[in-house]
Formats: sequence, structure tokens, C-alpha cells
Amino acid sequence: MLSRFMSGSIRNLDREYNCTVRLLDDTEYTCTIQRDAKGQYLFDLICHHLNLLEKDYFGIRYVDPDKQRHWLEFTKSISKQMKSQPPFTMCLRVKFYPPDPAALKEEITRYLVFLQIKRDLYHGRLLCKTSDAAVLAAYILQAEIGDYDPGKHPEGYSSKFQFFPKHSEKLERRIAEIHKTELMGQTPETAELNFLRKAQILETYGVDPHPCKDVSGNPAFLAFTPFGFVVLQGNKRVHFLKWNEVTKLKFEGKTFHIYASQKEEKKIILTYFAPTPEACKHLWKCGVENQAFYNGRVAKEVMEQSAKIKRDPPEIHRAGLVPSRSCPSITHGPRLSSVPRTRRRAVHISIMEGLESLRDSAHSTPVRSVSHGDSFMPRSRSQATEACGSSEAVISDEAYSPSDSVLPTPVAEHSLELAVSRQINGAPCSIEEEKESEAGTPSAGEAGDLGADSRALVSGLGTGVGLSSLGETEQVNKFVLSVLRLLLVTIGLLFVLLLLLIILTESDLDIAFLRDIRQTPEFEQFHYEYFCPLRRWFACKLRWVGGLLINNK
Repeated sequence: MLSRFMSGSIRNLDREYNCTVRLLDDTEYTCTIQRDAKGQYLFDLICHHLNLLEKDYFGIRYVDPDKQRHWLEFTKSISKQMKSQPPFTMCLRVKFYPPDPAALKEEITRYLVFLQIKRDLYHGRLLCKTSDAAVLAAYILQAEIGDYDPGKHPEGYSSKFQFFPKHSEKLERRIAEIHKTELMGQTPETAELNFLRKAQILETYGVDPHPCKDVSGNPAFLAFTPFGFVVLQGNKRVHFLKWNEVTKLKFEGKTFHIYASQKEEKKIILTYFAPTPEACKHLWKCGVENQAFYNGRVAKEVMEQSAKIKRDPPEIHRAGLVPSRSCPSITHGPRLSSVPRTRRRAVHISIMEGLESLRDSAHSTPVRSVSHGDSFMPRSRSQATEACGSSEAVISDEAYSPSDSVLPTPVAEHSLELAVSRQINGAPCSIEEEKESEAGTPSAGEAGDLGADSRALVSGLGTGVGLSSLGETEQVNKFVLSVLRLLLVTIGLLFVLLLLLIILTESDLDIAFLRDIRQTPEFEQFHYEYFCPLRRWFACKLRWVGGLLINNK
């Protein structure tokens, strides 16, 4: 009775899991969920906590033990999707970028999108030319520290903040100049709105990069945006297909195919190779979901539903930037909550350790070129952009190279020399910062100060390389073990089938195929030379054992 009661109590404990969701302002929301709770339940909890109604643009992302990213499926059980053991750690992120973020109904939604794009800018996903970068950074300063004040902001104050993976002193001076002279008087809401309008017209707006290789082995980044499918190589956009031109997305193992049909019945097939089959499936799934959202009626219906919202605007708690280089987040320090602060705590983000390198290559998949009559960039309400009539377009002054820590799929290749040179030039170097933010694992970079001297830097990078090689060794060991298991199971099945065949042939069953087997010379030889002696030996042993048992009685 007691054991039954205890087992029931243990089962009840197992039905509840602790779950932590890290929000866009680097704070945490912690809750307890039932074992059979679906993703929609957790997402609704977070949206209620944030007082968020325009929630269709957002999603919950998590990282499995193999460092592969996933979007939480709302219709499935959370515990069945998570491959790790509880407590679970996930992140709230923008999943579908609004085609026109300035047109969002509520300020709280625009603020959360602003935080997401600010993260994209810092981690190198939103790459742009230097002139655009200076304007974006100035808007961030204006939104978070207000008007320039000589008493509070000494010379070189913009250098205290890290807005991009790396930037020069010239860029810092330009940021400060714009902030001082062009943005005076703008409220945080206005500065954020202008930031969104500026970011919206950039080539890499809404890009969530997936590292791949083309058929020639050249590195590339594939991405799905509100306007179509994009391929980025070097500092160029080498392919762009509008969503209404994409006819089919397909994956086979690590191979990803994009089928498209353009004007004049021009058929196009692009082929790329993902690092792993899991990464390729994730890439395909993201593509299908984005196409369904943007190409169908979903995005339009979402905007129509947003227009029907009628309520008093929820309060937004903003906090200013804390000038420090010790933390890689844009705010460089614990921020106040952007929404009601119930059950939240500030999250410390570890020091950056390295960046993924992407060779400066303009080579693309060797198929027929893609031509466009329309611009990839949308027409903004405040600023019209010129149409781009070419497949290739320069997106930046340097190669597109987002931190591999923030890529949705793992990348096997890393450049140690580039990582060292970037750290020397003042670039952040962490390949684990945002993986930790989603996976909740401790960082190897927290063990020491990577910026103390070059020896500490090389040591930290060496540790990262060692961990990478260790991970490859573990994968090889897993493969060998799986092959051995398959071999043992096959041998066991063959042995069982052989025993069954022997029993049937030596039995008295009168079946045609058994009679044919018994009449073969090989069976007769086996029967008289092996089976009969073995049967007599077993019978002798059984009689001997039986005699011992009788004598013991």
C-alpha cells in the first residue's frame, strides 16, 4: 500500500516541468507546465505576461542537445518536442518579420520587433553599408539614452557601446555626430519607429541565415524574408526569388532544392547542401512556414485582425544603455523589464568568443541566372527605393558573416585566424553567447577574461577548437555504436531463424517444402553427423542431471 502511494506521488511530480523562456530584453519568464501541455499553452502564457495581442509574428525557439535549433510547434506536446531533460529553457523571438513594422497597430509590438532587429544588428544578421549602420546606431542611442547632453555624454561616448560585430573609430564618430545634430528632440517611440523604417528597406531585413554550400562547395547563407527567398555569398545577394515565384521546396538528406518559375515560363532549380540532415529539415520547414505566412492570406489577415484592436496602449518600461564593454548585449547591462516585471530576473550574457568566417566569394549555384524586374526592398511609406533589375546586389561593404552562435543550424568549419584578428580589432568573439541564451548551458568563456591579453584569447579559442573536435569524436563513436547494435541484432535474428528452421525440419510436420529439405544430401549429412550426436549428448546430460536431483532427495 505504501509503495503504491509513493509511486503515485512520484508520477504526479513527473507530470509537471519547470520551464524558462528568455525574452527579447534578456529577462526571463519562469513557469510550471504540465507534462502534456502543448506549445500553444506556453506561448499564450508568455503573450499574456507581455500584454501582447499582435502575437502572430512571434515564436518560441529552443536548441536540442546536438545544437540544432527548432521552433516550438504549438499543436504538439512540449515534452515530446524537447530532446533534453527538464527544466526546459527556450527563447521568445520574432519568427515572421512584419513586412512593414511601422504599420503595426500597437507600440508594444513595435518595441519587441525593435529589440529583435537590434539583436540582429549586433550579431551580424542585419548587415548593411557603413552609412546605414551609423544611422541605425544613432537611432538606438536616441531611443535609449535620449538627447545628447554634453554634461552626461563626454567625448567618445558612442565608443562605449557595441552596436555591431565590429566597427571603427570613424564609424563611432559618425554615430555620435548624427545623434548630436540630427535626432535632437525625438522621443523613444519616434526614434524606434524611424529605426524600424530604416531597417525595413535593407537587403538583409528579416534574414535568419542558414549556412549551406552550393554545388561547387562555396559557402552561402540561405534565408527566408517577408519578401522572398534569398541567397547571400560574400558581400552580395546572389539570388532572390519572390514568394509567388517559388513553386516547391524539397529536401533529401542534406540536399535542399528550390524550384521556381518566373516570367516567360522560365524554370529555375537551385540546389544547396546543409551541414546535417537535421539542419536541412529545419531549413525546409522554415521555408514552408514562411511561404505559407507571406505568400498566402495569413499576413493580410493578421494585419486586418490587428486593425480591430481597441484598447488603451499597454505601458512600456524602457531602460537606458549602461556604458560598459563587459556585456555583449546592446544594452550592456541588466535592463529593466519592458513589460510588467512579474517573475522575471535579469540574465547575464557571457562574453563573446568567436565569429564564423565566410569566404568572400561571389560564386553561386551554377544554374541559370535569376533576373528581377522588381526591387527586393519594399516601398516604404516614408522613403521609396529604386528597383533592382539584377540578380546580384551588393548588400554591404564587407562579407556577410553572422556569428555562428546565432545561426539556426550548426556549422562545422571555423576560422581560427579570422577569429583572432577580429578580437584584436575589437570585434566580439563568442560562438556560444546566443546558444547559451537558448540552450541554457554554461559558457566556456566565463572561466576567464578573454580580453585580458592575447594569450588568454588564444587559450579560449583553443578550448573552442578542442570542444569542436571532441564533438566530432562523439559523433563518430555514436555512429560506430549504432552500427554495432545493428550488426548484433541482425546476427541474433539470423540465429533465431536458424534454430526455428532446424526444429521444423527435425519435427514430424508433413509439409512439402520441409520434405524437400529433408531429402537433400546436405540435410542428411547434417542430421546424422551433427544433429543426432548433439541430441544424444544433450539427452545424456539431462539424464545425468536428473540422476543427481533424485539422489539428492
